[in-house]
Amino acid sequence: MKKGIGIALVALIATVAAASAQGAHRQLQTASAAGVSCNSTLKLAMVTPITGGAGFLGTEQLSWAKYAVATLPKTMGLKVQLLQGDTPVEQGAAPALTLAQKYAADPSVVGIIGPSTSGDAEASAQIYYHAGIAQISPSATDIPLTYTVNGKKLGTPAFFRDVPANNIEGPTIAAYITNKLKAKNVVVFDFQEPYSQGLASSISGYLTKHSVNVSHLSAPNTTTDYSAYVTKVPSNTDVVVFPTQQPPAAQTFAEQLVEQGKKAVVFGGDGADAPAQFNHAGDYVANFAPDISGIPSDAGIVAGWQKANPTMTLGSFGPPTYGAVQLMLNAIKIACAKDHGVLKRADVYRNMKKVTIKNWILGGTFKWSTKTNDPLNAHFFIFQIQSNGKYKLVNN
Repeated sequence: MKKGIGIALVALIATVAAASAQGAHRQLQTASAAGVSCNSTLKLAMVTPITGGAGFLGTEQLSWAKYAVATLPKTMGLKVQLLQGDTPVEQGAAPALTLAQKYAADPSVVGIIGPSTSGDAEASAQIYYHAGIAQISPSATDIPLTYTVNGKKLGTPAFFRDVPANNIEGPTIAAYITNKLKAKNVVVFDFQEPYSQGLASSISGYLTKHSVNVSHLSAPNTTTDYSAYVTKVPSNTDVVVFPTQQPPAAQTFAEQLVEQGKKAVVFGGDGADAPAQFNHAGDYVANFAPDISGIPSDAGIVAGWQKANPTMTLGSFGPPTYGAVQLMLNAIKIACAKDHGVLKRADVYRNMKKVTIKNWILGGTFKWSTKTNDPLNAHFFIFQIQSNGKYKLVNN
């Protein structure tokens, strides 16, 4: 009798779960199909780690998203409100999934700036796509978000990014290690999450093909003391590739290398680019954005942002965020014109690749690739940390 009750209960739970999923899908379809007046206040949401170990990234990105929303919509005849969603990296994808469900159910949310990290972007992309919501990430670089890898593509037609992917960052870092640093022995870390694993794989593949001896270490992204890992770094190691998303971890690791008498230099990816937190002299970082203070056409934008954020320092993560908002607003404007003032969410991503931006904030003219939802001809920049902690561009 109990067995029969158990089977019936399982069947009932399965039926309820299926009905709930169908109901949620219908809700998303309804929200996607609903039209929103272009004269109303449209909502964009910034999804980024504002708190936690990568809070520096989200704080910078949010400041630029706010500045873009405060200055750009009025020039396009739009009214826009910016929402902010916090996705601490230590909590995995759960916060991003919760936010995606929340924003997908709100028909006035017409675009997502982010998610900022690759893991969050991959976890939530399908939810946004089924709700018809366009996404532009200013920092998620994992390759499968826009490319098919091993038969799988983790992004969707609604996912875009205005920065290049790891398939460009990885070879850029690896070529510099091989050709400029002349390294023979390299240790490559990953931190058991998509961003670092993808970048580590890309770098390792290139180095191995170029006859560099590569060994691997893997650490949880919650690690705070790397001394045990430092002991595993062979004494003849020339470079340690450390693709963390938490710059203080790179600083700790670099200092602990010195403490144990290891001579290897540390090479961080874009996630380690934070001069206030990772400033160990002689080490390296790569990033998808240059120092825009040297771009003449950006002078007014930089001055306006600094006036709005007098206590903040110009970095590399904020400008692509401004650009992402600019691209999103232009796609919205095109969709509004085509829909005669009534915006359907899915029309934003369907018109995204029609957008080009002259005097792009990162330099030149922004155009989309014809093959992927990535920028055309984007590249990565490599910086060496100087004795005063400042980053010096060493490639061009």
